[in-house]
Amino acid sequence: MATLSQWVAGSRPRTLPASLVPVVVGTGVALGEGQAVWWRALLAAFVALALQIGVNYSNDYSDGVRGTDEGRVGPLRLVGSKAAPPGQVLGAALGCFLAAAVAGLVLAAVTSWWLLAVGALAILAAWFYTGGKNPYGYRALGEVSVFVFFGLVAVVGTVYVQVEGIPWEAWAAAVPIGLLACALLVANNLRDIPTDEASGKRTLAVVLGDRRTRLLYAACTALPYTIVLAVAAPHPWALLALLSAPLSLPPTQTVLKGATGPGLIPVLGGTGRLQLAYGGLLALGLAL
Repeated sequence: MATLSQWVAGSRPRTLPASLVPVVVGTGVALGEGQAVWWRALLAAFVALALQIGVNYSNDYSDGVRGTDEGRVGPLRLVGSKAAPPGQVLGAALGCFLAAAVAGLVLAAVTSWWLLAVGALAILAAWFYTGGKNPYGYRALGEVSVFVFFGLVAVVGTVYVQVEGIPWEAWAAAVPIGLLACALLVANNLRDIPTDEASGKRTLAVVLGDRRTRLLYAACTALPYTIVLAVAAPHPWALLALLSAPLSLPPTQTVLKGATGPGLIPVLGGTGRLQLAYGGLLALGLAL
């Protein structure tokens, strides 16, 4: 039986900013529109967090039963390390998905029922990332899914449940947030290239190779600052996001200097801090 600290570690806390930052940014857009609804924002945050933890447990289960996690460097894998039996981890994942579905049902009931279809797609995407017979995470499509669901869907969805409309700022803010979410996955998969290759898991990092994956990470952390310059034309306060730029330098330098294995673990924390700072500042700028 895994301990509480092992369950917390298995939820991969360093990835959680990827779920909360889009909600913060979406709420910043709603504030700028003068239509923020705080209880809906908090419920959207709960949905996002439950889905993120659910997909982390789901990946732990699916990779663990396939043997992909054997000998892997990085955060604790509950199934791979045999800290918890597969059935318990699967149950935790399904429980998180159920919690997200219930909260999403409430948001759909007060806004629009078509949100149920979006929520169902998000849960299916979470499960089939590494679950099922042909997981798309093993076919170099993980970053595409992260960009769509942790960028476009999360930010635009958060705006919609509060504003009940989709201003252009929602889409403009969603793109850099999606790129930073992708940076987190790229760093994770860069670290795991050796073990993923050995187990037959063809992530985008495996397909691109070491050098191009490092360049992709650098692009994902740099492009958000180019995009914010365009957003700042009608919204000058969005330039506040540029204050987070120094936080992008340490993880990017670590990646570009060729760190491998355990040397890449701090990059995940650094990328998470960058997400929080950039997202918080962008949200503030759009709210003002």
